[in-house]
Amino acid sequence: MFSDKTILCGASHYEQLFYFNPDFDALPKEVKQELNIICVLFTEDVGGIIRFEFDEVGNLNMVVESKEDDILFDEIGSVLKIKQIQQEKRELLESLETYYRVFFLQGGADDAN
Repeated sequence: MFSDKTILCGASHYEQLFYFNPDFDALPKEVKQELNIICVLFTEDVGGIIRFEFDEVGNLNMVVESKEDDILFDEIGSVLKIKQIQQEKRELLESLETYYRVFFLQGGADDAN
């Protein structure tokens, strides 16, 4: 099945790495650093893998997964941490959605509503 999702960035506790999509290199250095910190701290706190993905209409979603046999992954903690990030970084997340809609979808900021 074809996926219309675009990965912005992600981190893996298993691989001990952070990934940033080079298509978004035009973002300010501070934004890229903040995304790096958010992702790495998330995986250090709860384990697993986190990805920031844009869907086909430009909504930014945080997707979390873990290996099936990972008994140390904190599933409840991951849900709580996502909610915390959504609250504390709301302005950043909304700005990233607007950026994606304008520069990648060539639409206005109101297209998703």
